Amino acid sequence: MKLLVTGGAGYIGGSVAIQLLQAGHEVTVLDSLVRSRIEYVPRGAHFVQADVSDRPRVEALLRELKPDGVLHFAAFLEAGESMLKPELYFRNNTANTLALLEAMHATGTNRLVFSSTAAVYGEPQHDLVDENDRLEPTNAYGESKLLSERIMDWFHRVHGLRYASLRYFNVAGSIGSHGEAHEPESHLVPRVLDVALGRTPFLNIFGEDYPTPDGTCVRDYIHVADLSEAHILALHALGAHDRIVCNLGNGQGFSVKEVVESVRRVTGHPIPVHPHPRRPGDPARLVASSDRAAKLLGWQPRHPNLDDIVASAWAWHPERYKLPPRPHTH
Repeated sequence: MKLLVTGGAGYIGGSVAIQLLQAGHEVTVLDSLVRSRIEYVPRGAHFVQADVSDRPRVEALLRELKPDGVLHFAAFLEAGESMLKPELYFRNNTANTLALLEAMHATGTNRLVFSSTAAVYGEPQHDLVDENDRLEPTNAYGESKLLSERIMDWFHRVHGLRYASLRYFNVAGSIGSHGEAHEPESHLVPRVLDVALGRTPFLNIFGEDYPTPDGTCVRDYIHVADLSEAHILALHALGAHDRIVCNLGNGQGFSVKEVVESVRRVTGHPIPVHPHPRRPGDPARLVASSDRAAKLLGWQPRHPNLDDIVASAWAWHPERYKLPPRPHTH
């Protein structure tokens, strides 16, 4: 297939693009490079530097490519930042998704796989979150993604858009020479690995008074290779299903302190920690039920063990600092 991957110079978009290329698909990556770098564009992909908000450019690209589908990863994803600058998230995540959908509709491009998030649920109602749970985000990032989902659903109802919205939990690990390197970096596993490398003297833990076994937030961690496989399965499943909404996770919860202990085991390094107050908008526990993904996509995680996920991330992590510094952007 001929495919357009927005945000394909990022961590997850790039990982999916790598697997698509390995499967023999023709991949074009569209990325603004605002929070990524050109070195992360997978080898073998055609690259176009542009912002999804540039509808004339995106529409012209879709007319030129005539892709069989679009995989949309271009977004900001820092929950903490979204509570300081919500306008940034509604513009970049929600408004830009609308611009992409308008360009797709105008060019007859009718198949979309969307990178969503478990943050659409907010505080969960049950130990395992499923797709029928209440949608009440506790941060602007989750709200920006939920609004995007709602817009896609209206495009589905009115214009016949075929789409899959995949709600991720916490993603970590690497695929070969491609690993996690957000700028700025706020995700837990790479932050702890920075401490193991000696680049950061200690880890800040935000909140030790949550209603969890050890007082720290509990999250569901998924290997990026498993996540990438799910996107490819979803792309194919849109041949038989015109609308797919499903969670992607391991169904296991690990606390911040458990992740720290895993990094200590894998790296052999001590990880000093400093406690801080909770961050606004952080739910105490987010763990997925992925039964629907198993049923609709035939998907099961192949790497559910936390130490294996951390080891994969650790094997690649030093490589991120061998790249030249990314130019500062305002």
